[in-house]
Amino acid sequence: MTEPRPSSAARTHRRSDARRNQEQVVAAAQELFAEHGLGVTVPQVAARAGVGRATVYRSYPTKEDLVAAVAGEHFNRLEAGARQALAAPDAYRGLNEYVLALFDELARNRGLATAFFEARIPSAGKLLDLIGLLLQNAAGSGQVRPDATVRDVRVILCGAVRQLIVLRENDPNVWRRYAIMVLDAFRA
Repeated sequence: MTEPRPSSAARTHRRSDARRNQEQVVAAAQELFAEHGLGVTVPQVAARAGVGRATVYRSYPTKEDLVAAVAGEHFNRLEAGARQALAAPDAYRGLNEYVLALFDELARNRGLATAFFEARIPSAGKLLDLIGLLLQNAAGSGQVRPDATVRDVRVILCGAVRQLIVLRENDPNVWRRYAIMVLDAFRA
């Protein structure tokens, strides 16, 4: 004997519940990752969202899937900013403004900062490549070291981000100071 199919209204209600649960999970993960970094556990996210762990795992089979979903929106915004900086008429100014804005964003979001410097998520690596292009464009102005490379971005810029995380630095002014120091390291 087959079970009766749920009514259209019941399916719609279930879909809206699932959508609401997923939104709660993403919002909880965003908050927790921003506050505490990527060391947050799935059970902590589930508790903050007010759902069971199985609800989280149903949409995000691994924690990396959840991190990618949460960080993806931020990386898309950061990538759009990098592309806008690449189109700036003054490449050196575009580089400077972008790096300062990047550090400001990373200062406010510990999880994003960690995902960025580790470059575990493909969009983080893509963003680092775009920053490398910004650096190369600015080198044409004569104001950036001609030997600066994407690898230098990874070592110098990501190194500063990593140390600020390790030191548990939360003051945006301190992050800005180090952004300026990173930019100074690339100056010709």
